[in-house]
Amino acid sequence: MNFDAFSGGIEPGGLRSKSDIGVLICYMLHNIDAPFAKEDILNIIQENAIANYFETISAIEELLKCGNIEYADENEEMLVITKNGKLISSQLYTTLSVTLRQKTIGAIMRLVTQKRLEKENPVTVSGAEGGGYNVNFRITDGMRDLMSLTLFVPTIEEVKEVKKHFYQCPDKIYSTVLASVIGDDGMIEEALRDLKK
Repeated sequence: MNFDAFSGGIEPGGLRSKSDIGVLICYMLHNIDAPFAKEDILNIIQENAIANYFETISAIEELLKCGNIEYADENEEMLVITKNGKLISSQLYTTLSVTLRQKTIGAIMRLVTQKRLEKENPVTVSGAEGGGYNVNFRITDGMRDLMSLTLFVPTIEEVKEVKKHFYQCPDKIYSTVLASVIGDDGMIEEALRDLKK
């Protein structure tokens, strides 16, 4: 195999060939089959140490230039695969290891799930009078609010931690609060057990 890409920041099993990086990007967009943020593609590849950041940017630019992918919006933030790109993905995806393909698809699914969760359960942060922050959490069923809760948080670092933990289990937080306000001891115990899992 011809290794012609920089390997800085890549784990063993990562991509060291420019053509393989291009095939992976086509494979990702083909499997998503919808506009996907360029930044999200870069983040997935970087967070999983699949390919060098600069080589990935270069591969995206080359795919755009060759008409294998294109921008789906005027701001050039969202990418979509073209007919030519789908052909590349269909014919060359087997050059990528099964492990790498599974790892990439798993990362995409986690990101899509996280974005849906964040959209359905928005968190807003505003400055509190006298310092600190008010963090408002909304839990919805996709159509209406089930719960809205505002907490005072003293620092921006704590705001980030609170948001991170909220998005890990908004359904369990909702169950625990509901059980507490209903006052059902059995339901509270069950909700707290679920929260610890």
